[in-house]
Amino acid sequence: MGQEVYEKLMKCYRDIRNRTDFIPRVAIVLGSGLGDYADGIRVECQVPYSELEGFPVSTVPGHAGKFIFGYVDDVPVACMKGRVHYYEGYPVSDVVLPVRLLKLMGAEILFLTNAAGGVNTSFHAGDLMMIKDHISVFAPNPLIGPNIEELGTRFPDMSAVYDKDLQRLLTKTAREKGIFLQEGVYAQLTGPSFESPAEIRMLRTLGCDAVGMSTVVEAITANHMGMRICGVSCICNLAAGLSANPLSHQEVQEAADMAAPHFKMLVTESVKGMKGLLDK
Repeated sequence: MGQEVYEKLMKCYRDIRNRTDFIPRVAIVLGSGLGDYADGIRVECQVPYSELEGFPVSTVPGHAGKFIFGYVDDVPVACMKGRVHYYEGYPVSDVVLPVRLLKLMGAEILFLTNAAGGVNTSFHAGDLMMIKDHISVFAPNPLIGPNIEELGTRFPDMSAVYDKDLQRLLTKTAREKGIFLQEGVYAQLTGPSFESPAEIRMLRTLGCDAVGMSTVVEAITANHMGMRICGVSCICNLAAGLSANPLSHQEVQEAADMAAPHFKMLVTESVKGMKGLLDK
């Protein structure tokens, strides 16, 4: 199984290299409703996921499904305009294939973003939360199966997945730009159903501040490959049981739209600041 996963990855790598020789240094995964961020970068080329044989294609509204390569200031970046999720029916090895591909292309930093439900009762729709740690609940670990030695060690350390220097950069950037930035622990469940009130009570007991259906498996994979990782959640609603309103994907997209100006500023200015970390 491990060999099949690796061969598929390398085939996608050859396919994308036939389309571009661009070498990103920062990879940005854009979550639900946040894809418009990619419209503001200096674009060099675009590669739809559908052009890569065997590559998983996004099926969720708000996920365009393509790589956008270009520059934020003078930092070469790759934006995933839309991600794939485990709940879409893909094996977890396909869900994390894009992250592995971006690392092979040259990305050293992975900037993860997502739309999330607020588990912490002090959070409000439209808040941004820096991810300091994560918990995986029911989502399969992407490293299960034979270890792919070419990508990383069998038993990767997970004690500092979210890079401290990148966290300091995000905090400093938010403060300088007047952006209110929460921080906390993000939990990934499988979806696609939103969590039940009992599940949210469980997550609060576990110490979670936000919950969603992505990100953790990508962070595990990037950590396995030695990438430096940071993450920001857009809190798009209060989770089940914390609000009288039923949850909907439309609500998620509307809240992401509301938060978009601050989100774009935070990502852009933070990526500019990453140049100093990359050149160390």
